[in-house]
Amino acid sequence: MSGSEATVPVPSSPPVPVDQGTGRDAILRAARRAFTQRPYAEVTIRGIAADAGVSPSLVVKHFGRKEELFNTVADFGPAAEELFDAPLATLGRHMVVTLVRRRRELKSDPLLRVVFSLGNQDERSLLRDRFHEQVTEALIARLPGRERALRAELIAGHLLGLGATLSLHRDGAGSLATPEHLADLYAPALQTLITG
Repeated sequence: MSGSEATVPVPSSPPVPVDQGTGRDAILRAARRAFTQRPYAEVTIRGIAADAGVSPSLVVKHFGRKEELFNTVADFGPAAEELFDAPLATLGRHMVVTLVRRRRELKSDPLLRVVFSLGNQDERSLLRDRFHEQVTEALIARLPGRERALRAELIAGHLLGLGATLSLHRDGAGSLATPEHLADLYAPALQTLITG
């Protein structure tokens, strides 16, 4: 669910294996766009299938009912695991490089959908709660030192800000920079928050 990120709603998924012609990745991207741009009640399996270029039965085969597909899209756990899978000493750089690569490979941002959801209050609350549990609390658990909760929230904000900036300036200078160069510029602020 990545609103303006609809074209870039982060994959709520971990390093998902290559689609191998199953259409699963295309379905997830279409579902993220749909749930981000429209209220839950207006989203249909048929509409998601049409956007993904697959049959509705293939959507059902991979994800079951609409509720199950929404729950998959609302799962930040796999993305968080991938983003936080590095030693603390290099975690800031790893997060930036991973976020940028995931966006470019999957044409979606792994976290930004939490900001842009247009769903009803219950859906927004579910997304916020899952984000807090799967992203912010996971960071809190990893951080050393004092004010871990505040630092974790600020780190999450930095990651969301990076995703929003790359979406806003989709064809700007950031689109030409390598993930490593973006990390050279952006990761030091994150690393300061990580190490306290």
